[in-house]
Amino acid sequence: MKKINFFFLIVSMVVFYSCGNNAEDKTTSAAPEGMHLLDVTRYGKPFSIYVPDTNKAKLQIVEQSSGELHIKAGNQFAVSITNGSSDLELKKNDIRSDEVNKLKAIEVDEPGGVIWQSEITTPEFHFIRNSKAGSEEFSFEDIRREDGNNFGKETIQQMYNSCKNIVSASPGEASR
Repeated sequence: MKKINFFFLIVSMVVFYSCGNNAEDKTTSAAPEGMHLLDVTRYGKPFSIYVPDTNKAKLQIVEQSSGELHIKAGNQFAVSITNGSSDLELKKNDIRSDEVNKLKAIEVDEPGGVIWQSEITTPEFHFIRNSKAGSEEFSFEDIRREDGNNFGKETIQQMYNSCKNIVSASPGEASR
């Protein structure tokens, strides 16, 4: 009986250890195609985020006086990062009741975020996502394009995935 208990103890420890979700595992995994990991710890955000390859799109990082951090890469990536999480239920209610930019469809509805399609004159896609880095929470949203065009569904999904898969900085990096 002791051998069986010992065997289950060893198997349990191996399973428990191998299922750990730490930042080292994420940093060693390959970046999504056409993306690279951008460290934003110098802007007071204790994480890195996947952004489009800067050889193909000019990267702009702007700290707003409100505390928001705007990250843009060409016309295919524009994300606003705010400290703290957003009230997603309140946001969904606002989306549903908007009389000008009318809701067409909720594309993704997860506990941490939502992607929706709306329309004033042409279809447009938007997202909001709450993600955690270490013990801190952050809210991510798409920023409307300056040229007046709308992001397509695939582009919004790519930005949403980047915000969903941020990589927490190690404790030493976050204090830089």
